[in-house]
Amino acid sequence: MDLNNIRNNINKVMVEIFGEEYTVKGTENPEYIQMLASYVDRRMKMIQQRNPNLSNTKLAVLTALNLADELNKLQEDYDEIVKALEEEKKNRMG
Repeated sequence: MDLNNIRNNINKVMVEIFGEEYTVKGTENPEYIQMLASYVDRRMKMIQQRNPNLSNTKLAVLTALNLADELNKLQEDYDEIVKALEEEKKNRMG
């Protein structure tokens, strides 16, 4: 494994989330990283509209909890679909 090659595949992307600039490093393409940052920014702004008196820290934590809830529900849905597909495949095979 060539560490120089791995380092060369890391992208540095400047993003803005809730008025703050961040440098995000990752192997994903810059457009994807920017899309994620925009999504987090939109979610934080939505939550702030409903809770205008929250500090930025509390707003970030509440946003993280909302996103974790969303992720967990999607994971549960995915697991149910995989289980149903496995059962269907087992039933077809006899």
